[in-house]
Amino acid sequence: MGGRVGELLLILLIVLVLFGANRLPGLMKDVGKGIKALRDAVNGTENKDNDDK
Repeated sequence: MGGRVGELLLILLIVLVLFGANRLPGLMKDVGKGIKALRDAVNGTENKDNDDK
């Protein structure tokens, strides 16, 4: 398990260097939206926010 923590820290450091600390929250928000959209598509549900417009 100790090796996995080191690998995760290394990946986090690389992401931080590539995208910068200022853009990281926005990037994670976009990733979360993408995961939610994928999960909704797999379950066959649609986003209810788009129906109101």
